Amino acid sequence: MRENADRGINERIAARVRELRGRRGLSLEALAEASGVSRSMISLVERGESSPTAVVLEKLATGLGVSLATLFEAPAAPPHPVSRRADQVEWRDPASGYRRRNVSPDGFPSPIQIVEVIFPPGARVAYETAARSDVAHQQVWVLQGLIEVMLGEERFELGAGDCLAMILDRPITYHNPTPKPARYCVVIVAPRPA
Repeated sequence: MRENADRGINERIAARVRELRGRRGLSLEALAEASGVSRSMISLVERGESSPTAVVLEKLATGLGVSLATLFEAPAAPPHPVSRRADQVEWRDPASGYRRRNVSPDGFPSPIQIVEVIFPPGARVAYETAARSDVAHQQVWVLQGLIEVMLGEERFELGAGDCLAMILDRPITYHNPTPKPARYCVVIVAPRPA
C-alpha cells in the first residue's frame, strides 16, 4: 500500500515539474542549470522513475521559481477554495523520513500555502538553496515536540507553540534532536505560478 502511495505522489510530482517547466519554456538543460540538479535526475523525476529527496525537490522548485509546496499540487488543478483532508496527499522524504502534507487547496490563486510536517526523531534536512528571484516569506509554527532551525548562521530552537518567521534568502537546515517526532506547520507566502 505504501508503495502505491509513493508511486502516486511521484507521478503527481513528475506531472507538476513537467507542467511548470513547459509553462516557463525551459529545456531540461536550462532547468538543470537554473536548479543545480542534473539533467538525468530531472528526466527521472519527470518520468516518475525517481523518489526525489526534499533537497532535490527544493532545488527544482527554486529553479522553476516556485515554492516547494507547489510541486505537490495536482497539475492543472481547477481552483477550489476548499481542501478536504481526504484529498490532501502525503509525501515521505526518502532521505530523512519526514512526512509532509499540503493543507492548502490545489490551484487556488492565493499567495499563501500551508504545509504540515511530521519530523522523525533525529531527522535532519538541509536546503542549500538561498536567494530566489522573488521574495518568499515562511513561518514555522511548532505544534508538538522540538526542532532546531539553522537559517544561514543563525540557530533557533523551537518548542511547541513557538513560531519562527523568515525570508527565504539563506540556506536552511531543520533538525529534530530529540528521541520523539516533532510536528509543525509551515506557512509560505510566495508568488504563485500563473
